[in-house]
Amino acid sequence: MALGYGVVGFVALSICGLGVASLILDEDVISVPGLGPIPGILGMIVATAGFAGALWPALRRPRPSFVGALVAGLAAFLGYLAGVWSGGLLAGADPAAATAAVGRVATSWFGLVLAVAGAVAGWGAIALVRTRAHRPHWPWEGDEDE
Repeated sequence: MALGYGVVGFVALSICGLGVASLILDEDVISVPGLGPIPGILGMIVATAGFAGALWPALRRPRPSFVGALVAGLAAFLGYLAGVWSGGLLAGADPAAATAAVGRVATSWFGLVLAVAGAVAGWGAIALVRTRAHRPHWPWEGDEDE
């Protein structure tokens, strides 16, 4: 369950963060002309898979370390770059244009947004496992005296 919450949190934070960064910077996330929407979509899919794949081993431990959140953030960042590059090639762009799009994302605020979103969502999932949270319990629940 913590992995599911982490993945949903990562997707929500990254989409919101990329949108706000795009609005503030007045730039497109993928600004190379002629690529279309496929690189961004595939980038988010691969980033989400990378995030989940990196977070899953950390969550399986009895007392997971928060270092797993940093690994998940790095995996999300690298996954997005790989997805944008392969999506650019899939969209029919030449390798130079796909590489330019990856280089632009990697060296801009957009790459930082993805890495931070992955680390924050990973931290939340690991914190959920470490606290061994249960559903809320009111003092009068389970009172067998009545």
